[in-house]
Amino acid sequence: MTPAIIDRRCLPKGRRILVISDIHGNLSYLRALLEKAQYLPGKDVIILCGDMLEKGPQSLQTLRYIMRLAAEGEVYPLLGNCDGWHTLLRSHGEELDFHTRDYILHGNRVDQGPPLLRQMCQEMGFPLTDDMDMEALRVELATHFAPELDFLASLPHVIETEHYTFVHGGLPEGESENWDAYRCMKNDAFMQQGRRFDKWVIVGHWPVMLYREDITCANPIIDRESRIISIDGGNVLKDDGQLNALVIPYDGSEDFSHIAYDPFPVFHAREAQEGSKKSIYVRWGDNLVRVLARGAEFSRVRHERTGYTLDVLSKYLYGTEEVVRCNDCTDYVLPVKKGDALSIVEKTSRGYLAKLDGVSGWYFGKLQEEEQE
Repeated sequence: MTPAIIDRRCLPKGRRILVISDIHGNLSYLRALLEKAQYLPGKDVIILCGDMLEKGPQSLQTLRYIMRLAAEGEVYPLLGNCDGWHTLLRSHGEELDFHTRDYILHGNRVDQGPPLLRQMCQEMGFPLTDDMDMEALRVELATHFAPELDFLASLPHVIETEHYTFVHGGLPEGESENWDAYRCMKNDAFMQQGRRFDKWVIVGHWPVMLYREDITCANPIIDRESRIISIDGGNVLKDDGQLNALVIPYDGSEDFSHIAYDPFPVFHAREAQEGSKKSIYVRWGDNLVRVLARGAEFSRVRHERTGYTLDVLSKYLYGTEEVVRCNDCTDYVLPVKKGDALSIVEKTSRGYLAKLDGVSGWYFGKLQEEEQE
């Protein structure tokens, strides 16, 4: 067990606090979110709740941008399970070398960005080969990227203040001096563990939409009974995900709100429609389906666990003939009023997969022709 590093600090009084998690190397989203939030150094505090890196397109650039933010203002990052490369690079072992080499060469899905270490190798001009010398790579990385690795090594696993505890995955059971660092960083489905706390615990890691089976919603979940707030909006990981900032007006406030960014074009509805009475959200971890009729654009499938049938975009299906899975999808029909602003995720022959106030679903009406800013 590696003991968790806990940073106990007092936040500046009277300043707005922006809490952001799971940036995942998506620098354009982070910049756009801070602009939308009108972030001001010296006026605002930022807490970055881990998973700043990996999976997105610009892990190295995102790391350097965060380092600049931290040097210029009250910006406090903490470690997530995707951020701890400084630990791996300062460890040794044949099996560890094998997995690290494999991740550098093949890590992340094709539609995601290159791993941080691959970006570092490319910047140094270090040859990416199946037999690359991991000891030589460690030496070169430690020299070339000392500021970046030292910055990561300086970060805590938990930030605790008078009113809030910030952690990426969740808090382990037991006393804080016995908390395991990895369990703080990776603590799946933390809100479903039946825990209650005296002060607010604010976490990322587990995309908030995974807590529901009927409707896809990317907005933060605020559970006032348990005093847990989960804020991971599925940025990078979900096709319709967003990057959230939990907004705390000042230290000690419980008047929480949020600001979200996604890049989808926004149009206004020209027609109203009623919402679904029944729907399903097929999501990661529970996405095994059976194809009943495959089509060029849509396919009819049955969700294996529930027996529920629905039409999904055929491009969302993957796997083998025997085992077919589906990207996160829903048949939920959005309740829309005329004039509602809809973020359009997909345009299809049947209608639009859209988002309304963070909730994803289908809109079958007409849109205004002009795009709204």
